[in-house]
Amino acid sequence: MAKTTKGVSDKLRQVYQLQLIDSKIDKIQVLKGELPIEVSDLEDEIVGLETRINKLKEKIADIDHDISSHNANIKESTLLIERYEKQLDDVKNNREYEALTKEIEMQNLEIQLSEKKIKDASLSKETRDTTLAEANEKLAGKQENLSVKKVELEKIIQKTDAEEKKLRKSSDKARADIDERILKSYDRIRGRYRNGLAVVTVKRDSCGGCFNRIPPQLHIEIGLYKNLMACEHCGRILVDDVIAEELEAAVA
Repeated sequence: MAKTTKGVSDKLRQVYQLQLIDSKIDKIQVLKGELPIEVSDLEDEIVGLETRINKLKEKIADIDHDISSHNANIKESTLLIERYEKQLDDVKNNREYEALTKEIEMQNLEIQLSEKKIKDASLSKETRDTTLAEANEKLAGKQENLSVKKVELEKIIQKTDAEEKKLRKSSDKARADIDERILKSYDRIRGRYRNGLAVVTVKRDSCGGCFNRIPPQLHIEIGLYKNLMACEHCGRILVDDVIAEELEAAVA
């Protein structure tokens, strides 16, 4: 019986010590808050905006090229019209006159078509220029916000990095000594609750996790150390004040 009692007591000490260490790590994560996620999200948004801006710039460059080509067509058609009009002075028959007149009409149509395409392209460019300006403004805002949040996060990291590394090393060491079955149960319970508490003390005859009242018989069994006892309401592992006070003083 003595061996069993000591074994359970040791297991409770080990898993509660791990909980105390992990809770300190959790506090550091709370101190960081949502900053790491916000920084990552902002970085993704900036990459997306930069990609969009580059595509807009490429499209605007294509439009400029099209406008330049249409202007070149207009210039070419204008020169042809001037040449054909000069040739009209030297025509020898109606057939030549009609042929030149038809060519002039065709070149005028080419000019009108190019002018329409330039107008449409210019409107399209104007719309994209506006969109590009808005995207650049949004990008500048995101970049400024990212810089601020990175500074905030860096200050917290500088303040807590050494402590967090030390705690994580202690956590790994503590986990290595815990029975695998208990460790799996501990991790499962921790993942179930936002505060990460898988092992709690009994406070004022109530569970320190869910605050539901602990039946007197269960309270007695917790202090006997015959088995690991769990809260019947939330499933958290329960430890008594003796172990809690001993380890809290050691880990503090």
